[in-house]
Amino acid sequence: MKSSKNLIELLKGLPYFDKKTVHQMGKHFGLTDNSVDTYISRYLRRNEIIRLKNGLYISSDSYHKNRNNITYIYYLANILRSPSYISSWAALQYYNLTTETIPTITSITPRVTRTYSNKVGIFLFQSIKKGLFTGFHLEKGNFNFFIASPAKSLFDLLYFRTNQLHGLTFKDIDLIIDDLRIDMHELAEEEQDRFYSLIKDFIHE
Repeated sequence: MKSSKNLIELLKGLPYFDKKTVHQMGKHFGLTDNSVDTYISRYLRRNEIIRLKNGLYISSDSYHKNRNNITYIYYLANILRSPSYISSWAALQYYNLTTETIPTITSITPRVTRTYSNKVGIFLFQSIKKGLFTGFHLEKGNFNFFIASPAKSLFDLLYFRTNQLHGLTFKDIDLIIDDLRIDMHELAEEEQDRFYSLIKDFIHE
């Protein structure tokens, strides 16, 4: 039991961990992989750790310390599926460009579309072709994460909402933006220019 307590104390100090990491830590206490797997099951039953997806976890201690820190949640989103970047409503909220409350954290990935639902939240990863997997940067802080620029965030939102912008005009786009209650005037002029530059290849007038 002492090794179990020592192991969970080590895990509390990590922002996240996978099963391989726990196995490696267990070896320092002379534990076999099977014993560590048993401990993991116990930690889950006791709510000492939280499963993000199969084989990927955070400690409940880390969750409660950072549950109101959106940068930690976005950091975990990047870890859940890589490569990916935060975009769409989640990024627009981060930039204070919308007042809509959206529970799902949307990311963009060149991999297949997938959704993960766990105690931390609902994480949607939308698949985009590699040529459009761009327009994002690394936001640095206590927790680093990749996030789209304001222009690319809005582009991604409309790209998936309108079936890749098929058959739309610029006027249609402006009407959709108004309907979504996104104030384009809050976007810096250069970001507005980037946004319309991104969609011009999809709009034929």
